[in-house]
Amino acid sequence: MAEEAQKPKGFLGLVERAGNKLPDPVFIFFWLIGILVAFSVGASLMGYSAQHPTQLDEAGSAVTINAVSLLSAENIQRLWVEMPQTFTHFHPLGYVLVVMLGAGVAERSGLFASAMREGVRGAPKFLLTPAVAFVAMMGNLAADAAYVVLVPLAAVLYAAAGRHPIAGITAAFAGVSGGFSANLLPGQLDALLFGITQAAVEASGLHPGWVANIAGNWYFIAAMLIVFLPVIWFVTDVIVEPRLKKFAPPNGEAMANLGDANAPLTPEEKKGLGAAGLAALSIVGLWVVFVFMPGTPLINEEAPIPEARLTPLYQSLVAGFFLLFLVAGWAYGAAAGTIKNHRDVVKMMSAAMGDLAYYLVLAFAAAHFVAMFNWSNLGLIFAVQGADAIRESGLPLPALLVLIVVFTAGINLFIGSASAKWALLAPIVVPMLMLLNVSPEMTTAAYRVGDSVTNIITPLMVYFPLVLTFCQRWRTDYGLGSLTAAMLPYSFWLLIIGLGLTFGWVFLDLPLGPGATVDYALPSAPAAP
Repeated sequence: MAEEAQKPKGFLGLVERAGNKLPDPVFIFFWLIGILVAFSVGASLMGYSAQHPTQLDEAGSAVTINAVSLLSAENIQRLWVEMPQTFTHFHPLGYVLVVMLGAGVAERSGLFASAMREGVRGAPKFLLTPAVAFVAMMGNLAADAAYVVLVPLAAVLYAAAGRHPIAGITAAFAGVSGGFSANLLPGQLDALLFGITQAAVEASGLHPGWVANIAGNWYFIAAMLIVFLPVIWFVTDVIVEPRLKKFAPPNGEAMANLGDANAPLTPEEKKGLGAAGLAALSIVGLWVVFVFMPGTPLINEEAPIPEARLTPLYQSLVAGFFLLFLVAGWAYGAAAGTIKNHRDVVKMMSAAMGDLAYYLVLAFAAAHFVAMFNWSNLGLIFAVQGADAIRESGLPLPALLVLIVVFTAGINLFIGSASAKWALLAPIVVPMLMLLNVSPEMTTAAYRVGDSVTNIITPLMVYFPLVLTFCQRWRTDYGLGSLTAAMLPYSFWLLIIGLGLTFGWVFLDLPLGPGATVDYALPSAPAAP
């Protein structure tokens, strides 16, 4: 009876129990590869295809995208010959390994534990969630680094406050990934997406000379952050955390120096924090020098738009976090006495890589599934045909924008890359809505809502396995179903609120950013002579 009472209840409990009965995620990906191979063979034999929205052949006709069998000689050769590259070129792998090398020193030296204890000592626990969610959404400026830095840090922060660390992980994951486009400032994602929007407008020929405004969604993404913040706060504190079992800290190094969240720091810990602070300032100062020194190595002086000039700076933040954690952790350990010499540092970095052993195995399977899905062309065909169905629906404008949000959220379950999806959809939906007097900025904004909200419930999202690994460091029995069940309420409510925001923005005809409006008028044709 006691065991029965502890079982998760309700719909989310059903999702969790069913998901946890699935095989290990590594073998789930292998099973998916088998299903994908069979489906690709059938689709190829049936002639499953679509017309590419941007590529033309020599005769000026649209290039046909054909489903490709994964059992073709070319793909079999690619699988075996390119296996090392497929694994090592898996997009998040390098980010994770680099950042965790430095974070391992900061964690094992005691820096994270002491800093978090000092940060939460005496602070109201109920304010942790909005703080974590806000920092996570703002952390999107750091792009992929936010996943490998903020998500595990949130777990330590919650544990130090006596709350369940997995609740911290889910709140941070919801902010970084579910609120992927939400931010108070435009960033590299804006430059990336609006570059694709610009190309779509140019390819359509509807408005020659139209120039994308990189800040064209500034007001909209700021509003996303404002409305998403209370959603993440509510879901974390009211739905997710109450479902978690009482937190029992593991006997691991992650909690070795955590202690009582309200206990004052020892003199050695205070000395270590002071040294770490100075070390962190030195790294920040180094990056400032890189930005403002002659030659500005982290600024693209040739970029035509100010926001795009910062792209090298954003891309350098992974290396910056590595140095920040490594130097600050070393400085803390040397001052606090937890690091005696450089050999201790090497041991800590090695131990951090040991923690990622399971993730490396999982990444191997996930990398091959994602690569083979691309080789088959099935994701590309799904996206193009779905976009064509939207265009032919004939729905009224508000319903059409809502449908675009929902459709984007749906294909996001299969194609995780924001730029890849937009490169496929923009050439169709941007001109289509321009003809309906909707600005390219509004179409881009609707796409961004759908692109965000389902990131957190699909194992095909490249950082989903990593987040699962973070959870298992605190609860070894935490499975794929557990994480999916935890993230479903976030996805549902973020989608509902995102749809309301999109509908309301169009209804009220609010400006999307400086000089960017919802309405759009095609330029008049020149008068006949």
